[in-house]
Amino acid sequence: MSTTAHQQLESVKAWLLSLQDRICDGLSAIDGGQFTEESWQREAGGGGRTRVMEGGAAIEKGGVNFSHVYGDEMPASATAHRPELAGRRFNAMGVSLVIHPRNPYAPTSHANVRFFIAEADGQEPIWWFGGGFDLTPYYPFDEDIVHWHQTAKDACDPFGEQVYADYKKWCDDYFYLKHRNETRGVGGLFFDDLNEGGFDHCFALTQSVGESYLPAYAPILAKRKDEPYTERERDFQLYRRGRYVEFNLVFDRGTLFGLQTGGRTESILMSLPPLVTWKYNYIPEAGTAEARLSDYLMAKNWLAT
Repeated sequence: MSTTAHQQLESVKAWLLSLQDRICDGLSAIDGGQFTEESWQREAGGGGRTRVMEGGAAIEKGGVNFSHVYGDEMPASATAHRPELAGRRFNAMGVSLVIHPRNPYAPTSHANVRFFIAEADGQEPIWWFGGGFDLTPYYPFDEDIVHWHQTAKDACDPFGEQVYADYKKWCDDYFYLKHRNETRGVGGLFFDDLNEGGFDHCFALTQSVGESYLPAYAPILAKRKDEPYTERERDFQLYRRGRYVEFNLVFDRGTLFGLQTGGRTESILMSLPPLVTWKYNYIPEAGTAEARLSDYLMAKNWLAT
């Protein structure tokens, strides 16, 4: 690896580890509990730092993971998307998190920021950043959704007036359950293969997105974690969590990449909720709060005035 590539890799790694620390600290302050940490090593190269909270006052299950894996050949999930990477050595690192709150009125959230670099002797390195975050409510509040998207827009605006719109659409398109004909939630941001404008520009944009997750989510979790609810809302939350599982196991490229690179299975699948139900042909009663959710599971301009 060239000196420049090594320096870039180390600077991204230092920021990712710091981001993991700060997100865990911020979420722990709301819940009152602590994340437990487990370090792991990958036999083929690399490892990670998994942090999980289970049974918290606000967070029923949440994971905030850092991983850095490397090897001599990219996995099939990566080369199918980028065939020019076949046969190259690679480094892949990122922070990925999913938070499943206990209260049905508090939405599930997901965020991810990542960096890839692939090298071959005598050729220029191929590198890119990716990331984003999305929100999955069960009983939506318009003010929460507007706050989420406004924070996302504020993170993108310094990098171009079209960035938020492009990354929002990418998120709506990516987190879409084709077999259900609905979005996973109310969206947010998603981007991949980012290398236009040079390393410094792309790193700064990725940092802005990663740093904005906690300001976007923490106020929502803090506001909704103590909402009163009954067994009816809890049952609906567990039913809707099934959609989250379906997406992660059927469509998510990150899950496939982790498994195909021989990553730690427990860390990769920490995104799954602790309790979930499926019901046959469930249709909520018209006019109920449960039926109202379907109005939110479509691409929409949440910041329209």
